[in-house]
Amino acid sequence: MSPIRYAIHPSRPEAHLFEVRCTVPMPDPDGQRFFLPVWIPGSYMIREFARHIVSIRAEAGGRAVALDKLDKHTWRAAAVPAALTLIYEVYAWDLSVRAAHLDQTHGFFNGTSVFFAVEGKMGSPCLVDIQPPVTCGQNWRVATTLPRAKGEPGAAQPWGFGLYRAADYFELIDHPVEMGVFTLDHFEAGGVRHSIVLTGRHDCDTARLRSDLARVCQWQIDLFGAPPPMKHYLFLTQVVDEGYGGLEHRASTALITRRDNLPYPGMKKISDGYMAYLGLCSHEYFHLWNVKRIRPAAFDPCDLTRENHTRLLWAFEGITSYYDDLALVRSGVIGTGDYLGLLEKSISSVLKTPGRTLQSVGQSSFDAWTHFYRQDENSPNAIVSYYAKGALIALALDLRLRLESAGARSLDDVMRALWRQYGLTGEGVPEEGVFDRVAEIGGSAMARWLRKAVEETNDLPLAKWLKPFGVRCRIEAGSATPSLGIKLNEGKAARIATASDGGPAQKAGLSAGDVLIAVDGLRVESDSLPKILERRRAGERIEIHAFRRDELMRFELELAPAPLDTAKLSLETKPDKATKALRDGWLGNAGVEGKC
Repeated sequence: MSPIRYAIHPSRPEAHLFEVRCTVPMPDPDGQRFFLPVWIPGSYMIREFARHIVSIRAEAGGRAVALDKLDKHTWRAAAVPAALTLIYEVYAWDLSVRAAHLDQTHGFFNGTSVFFAVEGKMGSPCLVDIQPPVTCGQNWRVATTLPRAKGEPGAAQPWGFGLYRAADYFELIDHPVEMGVFTLDHFEAGGVRHSIVLTGRHDCDTARLRSDLARVCQWQIDLFGAPPPMKHYLFLTQVVDEGYGGLEHRASTALITRRDNLPYPGMKKISDGYMAYLGLCSHEYFHLWNVKRIRPAAFDPCDLTRENHTRLLWAFEGITSYYDDLALVRSGVIGTGDYLGLLEKSISSVLKTPGRTLQSVGQSSFDAWTHFYRQDENSPNAIVSYYAKGALIALALDLRLRLESAGARSLDDVMRALWRQYGLTGEGVPEEGVFDRVAEIGGSAMARWLRKAVEETNDLPLAKWLKPFGVRCRIEAGSATPSLGIKLNEGKAARIATASDGGPAQKAGLSAGDVLIAVDGLRVESDSLPKILERRRAGERIEIHAFRRDELMRFELELAPAPLDTAKLSLETKPDKATKALRDGWLGNAGVEGKC
């Protein structure tokens, strides 16, 4: 089968433009159709990548070919008897993990943003020529897990520009590419080489980073069983002043993080920022198994032209969110005390979301495309995160499996069963597949409980299930200050971001976007509001003046007690033998303190 040939060139870095060519050796005799995906797997939102197409044309044998746009992302070229080439420019100025970014310092792209799919030929092999810029880039290298096209003229050398190959279009778009001047380091886990790429100015202690990542990766490999499902893995990190995120791929991850989240030479105790970055790396690495290979049947194969709905994102993202921090403590990178601090934040984040009483994680999964990824000022009142509450359901499932089997079974066994049934076979997970595997491991009653937890909106009695592990859980008010029931935007002005459903502010008529300017006749800003409330008590009535757009409005409201939305976890210092065995089975034998 003749390959589809692509060439991508950073033609005008100063204008953030890639020029891309796609050559089809044997186009459809009725006219070849091309489309650009509207979303990228792993990020469940319609992003309309075709909106970044600046110019587009087609040619064959050096002559122009008529090209018609059929809809927002699809074009059709007129029938030609010879090879057809689509030539287009892509605007790349999205500094994120999802699309493409290009300037004089580096280039980055995901295939969904820059490579048109050739309708009817998405199963054809692909060759892609990654070319250097002309005006800059003398010292640039290329970082990607796309296989080099060995044996082909112009094949890329390691970390170099040149020709790469993919078995089909789906593989082509599942290997992000970074080009530029970057820091490169390596480590081994599970007998496989792993590489770290850091783009951007930083003072990272790469020796510590590779040591910590090696331990986390090795633990995950041991969980599912060696060897890992790839020949080389790549952590691609864009280092920035502000930013955080990650996106999984079949042999790599694209990450973005603040530079002060990276470890620095001489750093003693692990920082919160570094823990967050390691957790992000751990999360995306766990997706090697859970999402990229244990994947929903609804994504098998995925349709890149529309939404692909499933009620299982709580399992693929929520379970992964549970294991990302758990892998840090089980691998010994952080201590038990650090892990419990992270778990406190996870529990509290769900409790602070009023929408958890209205939406289940099953509904949240299905509606990810329109609700979770398209949030507005009322979203905290209406939705729950399938990441955050999904992780708590995974925690509860793990604890219950361990409790009811005296430590003989756990969520680890469920994940290994999913790997054997679906990951190793390539079969997609049906909507009942996770519940069926839980029934196999923990019994039908456990599967029924899990279904209720996924489809209902009740809070989980985590304190009850943590207690046998020697962990005390209290839910208390996060502050002694009475509550207005609002969250403010960042900045000096006291602008309301969200008015909690049923809270004092909402009852009085205050809304998102209102700017508070005075409380009982005294000027107020975002930093002074807490100080004013500290001097009041729940039940007191106050007068608030606020601007809504350019209109001054007056409100009276009654202050409420601070909500019980903050989890506090602590360890029993002298657990009995059975409790310690359960705890060690769950968390490993990490020390209580964080790593030094």
